[in-house]
Amino acid sequence: MSSKVPAADNTLKILRLLASRKTPTPAAMIATLLDLPRSSVYQLLNVMLEHGFIAHYPEDKAYGLGVSAFELSSAYTRQEPMARLGAPLIAQLVDKIGESAHLAVLHGADVLYIVEERAKGRPSLVTDVGVRLPSHLTASGRAILASLPKSQVRALYPSSASFTSRDAHTAISSYSHLRRELDQTAQRGYAVERGDVTADFNSLAVDIKDANGWPVAAVAVTFLSDRIPEEKWEQLIAPIRATAAQLTARVHGRRG
Repeated sequence: MSSKVPAADNTLKILRLLASRKTPTPAAMIATLLDLPRSSVYQLLNVMLEHGFIAHYPEDKAYGLGVSAFELSSAYTRQEPMARLGAPLIAQLVDKIGESAHLAVLHGADVLYIVEERAKGRPSLVTDVGVRLPSHLTASGRAILASLPKSQVRALYPSSASFTSRDAHTAISSYSHLRRELDQTAQRGYAVERGDVTADFNSLAVDIKDANGWPVAAVAVTFLSDRIPEEKWEQLIAPIRATAAQLTARVHGRRG
């Protein structure tokens, strides 16, 4: 079947071609190898160049993969190591506080749960391993988004249609509201979610940053709202922060 979005199809073909080659490739050769019009190839290359997905080598008059393409691949490959590093710490956190906890990473505008540890006797949650949820609805997502540049958050939420919800009561339905929530998250040092994912459940989360200060994941604890009132949240925040600090140290290659 032919693609209904030929520009997107051809862009991916170019990226796949460049990924398969050991040396930079001239635009004319790209057009020949993929049987594409040269004018279209140059237009697509210029767009990808602007976004950092390819790099131009003037001396060779050729193109290769750029930093953004590497970031995509590294984002995928770090998920399993992140889960391996985080799973023992999440288990220890659950043993300590007696509430369910999880570890999530950003996946586009969603969060992807890569570790889930349910406390004994606690209800099962929707945040199981492999589940994706809109990041603005979750404490984990808000913790990560609050540490991202504002321009990137805006790019993830370009319009009101970006704000899906699991329930009509969800408060965050616009970028301005999300921005206020993220500013409050940054100010208090942790993210909060009150029943936006599952009614009667609250979550608290703290982000984990890599050596460059980039938020790569978040540790969160989820609990029944009537079990732990807000005035007792600090009893959870301290161990969540400690776990996040330990995992951050591990991500940085230090013992933790």
